[in-house]
Amino acid sequence: MSSAETYRLAIPNDPNKDHPVVTFNNVYISYGLPFPIAIAKHTQGTFHASRAYVLASKTIAERTSSLKELEEALSGKIVGIKTGLKAHTSWGDVLSMKRECEVLKADIIITLGGGTLTDAAKLLSLILANDVHTPADFHTKLDIMKPSAIPKAFTAHPPTIPVICITTTLSAGEYTFAAGATEDETGVKWQFRTGEAVKLLVLDADLVTKTTPSRLWIASGFRAIDHCVESFVSPLCNSLTESHAVAGIQLLVSSLIRCKRDEEGKDVEARRLAQMGAIEAVAAPTRVYTPCGASHAIGHMLGPFGVSHGETSAILLPAVCAYNAKHGANVGRQRRLASVIWGIEEFRSVAAEKHSLEGDAELWRMLRALTRELGLPTTLKEVGVEGENVHKLAEYSLLDVFAETNPVPLTSKEQVLEVLQPVTE
Repeated sequence: MSSAETYRLAIPNDPNKDHPVVTFNNVYISYGLPFPIAIAKHTQGTFHASRAYVLASKTIAERTSSLKELEEALSGKIVGIKTGLKAHTSWGDVLSMKRECEVLKADIIITLGGGTLTDAAKLLSLILANDVHTPADFHTKLDIMKPSAIPKAFTAHPPTIPVICITTTLSAGEYTFAAGATEDETGVKWQFRTGEAVKLLVLDADLVTKTTPSRLWIASGFRAIDHCVESFVSPLCNSLTESHAVAGIQLLVSSLIRCKRDEEGKDVEARRLAQMGAIEAVAAPTRVYTPCGASHAIGHMLGPFGVSHGETSAILLPAVCAYNAKHGANVGRQRRLASVIWGIEEFRSVAAEKHSLEGDAELWRMLRALTRELGLPTTLKEVGVEGENVHKLAEYSLLDVFAETNPVPLTSKEQVLEVLQPVTE
């Protein structure tokens, strides 16, 4: 599969230059080619597939020509198209698609859109390989990640139908061996080990410039910043984790500020740099396993209340950092990361001028200033989560695998409510 535009990880700086072939979760990355050309090339030439099942963003399908371009590129090889998936990946949607794929004899799954489609495709490929027919089978035949249960070997049958993701956001779940999906009956979002479902990721900065709304792009980019921050301040942070986290922060903060200023949506280079930053961001917690913390744990459960991935991070990450610092868990590491962020010119200029910050400001204050600069929500009330739902969110958060790996392990509802207190006012 090696070629000038496809690599076994890349973290590329210049799409016109070749790079060493490096293993990163066995996901190949194609960039530097328009997505229709890359898809046509690899669907047949690499995977020898002829019956593609496509998961597409409803917005992209209805408001842009991108799905039509994909259909033309595959010239008759698409046997089914699914649009309109529920956010945060419904188990019911995945089961419905599984039945369709079996009838259609799909031999490859392709996504055109963001993180919900990625998680759905990974889980779809997984349940096709594991005789999953009912919601109960999700609990008994798959590997659900729960507190005190990581790390753990993957025990389900590995996916056999490859997934290609044409990604239009920055959450970067395409590079991981896990997927989040919401149990329809309870509204709880569980994390599953999925094995190596995604085989190829197609990056096309021109595509996202044309298709992805600025707010969605920037919010998903803050989700990637969350990966960097929580891995860097983790007690288990190592030198490799740290190097990826710093590189990701530097690329993402500067490029997202540029994207926010780019009202006409013409700064393709800023979006390409953000894509490179997202790779670094997800490499931080995964290349040498470094668990995330409470922002991810609470954020996973906040999503099903109707909040996008990136907005969950924008609301929660500063509050989590403030909570951990208050309890003295990782103050030194937080100071080091704050100095990295202050060293980013695009941030420093706006932070000092518009948000009255100085270089010795706490990490949480810098992150909160960044969310405001990017136009993201800062409270639960802004996204419609109030009253009893806050208590329900606190209870659900304790079910997430990353609650106990927070620098101050979260083991009680009262702790989660303390984390949430600044964002419920």
